[in-house]
Amino acid sequence: MMLCSVLASKLPQISRLSLRVPAIQYSAAASIPAPNTQPEVHFNKIFINNEWHDAVSKKTFPTVNPSTAEVICQVAEGDKADVDKAVNAAKQAFRLGSPWRRMDASHRGLLLNRLADLIERDSAYLATLETLDNGKPYTISYSVDLPLVVKCLRYYAGWADKNHGKTIPIDGDYFCYTRHEPVGVCGQIIPWNFPLLMQAWKLGPALATGNTVVMKVAEQTPLTALYVASLIKEAGFPEGVVNIVPGYGHTAGAAISSHMDIDKVAFTGSTEVGQLIQQAASRNLKKVTLELGGKSPNIILSDANLEDAVEQAHFALFFNQGQCCCAGSRTYVQEDVYNEFVERSVERAKKRVVGDPFSLQTEQGPQVDEDQFKKVLGYINAGKRDGAKLMCGGGVAADRGYFIQPTIFGEVKDNMTIAREEIFGPVMQILKFKTLEEVIERGNDTQYGLAAAVFTRDIDKAHYISAALRAGTVWVNCYNVCGVQAPFGGYKASGNGREFGEYGLEAYTEVKTVTIKVPPKPTGS
Repeated sequence: MMLCSVLASKLPQISRLSLRVPAIQYSAAASIPAPNTQPEVHFNKIFINNEWHDAVSKKTFPTVNPSTAEVICQVAEGDKADVDKAVNAAKQAFRLGSPWRRMDASHRGLLLNRLADLIERDSAYLATLETLDNGKPYTISYSVDLPLVVKCLRYYAGWADKNHGKTIPIDGDYFCYTRHEPVGVCGQIIPWNFPLLMQAWKLGPALATGNTVVMKVAEQTPLTALYVASLIKEAGFPEGVVNIVPGYGHTAGAAISSHMDIDKVAFTGSTEVGQLIQQAASRNLKKVTLELGGKSPNIILSDANLEDAVEQAHFALFFNQGQCCCAGSRTYVQEDVYNEFVERSVERAKKRVVGDPFSLQTEQGPQVDEDQFKKVLGYINAGKRDGAKLMCGGGVAADRGYFIQPTIFGEVKDNMTIAREEIFGPVMQILKFKTLEEVIERGNDTQYGLAAAVFTRDIDKAHYISAALRAGTVWVNCYNVCGVQAPFGGYKASGNGREFGEYGLEAYTEVKTVTIKVPPKPTGS
């Protein structure tokens, strides 16, 4: 799953400085409000038609604090019956003549801006709830994720009355124009690694273009999305425009993917689940956009600024506990600087602060749940078994909760499991290469194509490698820098379609051509 965090402005004062100097963890700490480590949970039911509902089955499921492995609360467990209710509400909200369909495009933008304002108002509470339910450091929740949520919604609010068609001079006595119309009812399935941010990525373009939404939130992290549902109502969105169903993928998610009255489905998550969604969606040929897994090559040339490259590569892999689908999870280092790079990277990883995510000193919290915890430990064992050299870490980092030590493997070969499969955890693999042609071929030798990066002082080499890599995003001398204004998405098994920017509107619109017979063109006097 994924984040491509917009850290261009945040990184210098927060991430880079804090990562290098744990004792003064965040230079912006003075502006971060003290967290309430036990925030009250206000909403734990299903949100349909701007109202809260128990599941039709009356079932609930536990959501767990990954720092302690203790249950936070029970949440209504939606399934097919609840998805049917939500889809019916969304269909009614989208009917011709409804308040939503009659609303001016500029007013849709106003509602999105109101929602952004409300999220900004409640940022401290939302950040604490996100950290409680997900485990990411509170400093990141508050200083990175929440501002990016607000920025995303405001960006798409601005697009609401600017996504328009064209007049087209076709042959003959006709007036021809196109309309950009909403697709209809959109099913959206979001992941657990960036719950608030992924919710904004999906809602922004869908609502700006006039669609209605049925969203399934991840069962691991439902709480912040449900609180945002209350803000959607407070902002003034009409009944049925946004409906949120917490539940499991094999029930609620499957019901959305195959539902005959859903016109478009968007999913962020694993490639394996994305393939199932694509198949299920074919029943009514609904539009599908998928943002899936990655095994992104991060290429360090021998002429790179090594100090910066080490820090950026550390950030590229370990950010968000390694739970980013665009993580730089194959670090290729040119042989001339390989040993020094490995030595410096190990030194940096050993300094990484792992612990209580509510502490302002913490850089790394727990993995999101027990399944992910065991999966990552399994990959660490696979690395040892395949002959990679464990340079640091490799074990559990706390007596309780799902904490894993920052781990680095050296002497990694391309055919090893840890170099082929997405680990989604704090496990760095460092590989050696000699030539540009070699590293390009090896970098592209993967089923994935989400992101890539190159570090070099040579602009010609940077352009050459960027053009040759088969990935939807390529960073040069930086990592994880994605603006809401620029598209993000993958090649190959990393998905299809694009999110962010003007490109992000395309999947949520239908283009209609209207041709009108007009009087003959004037012939002159």
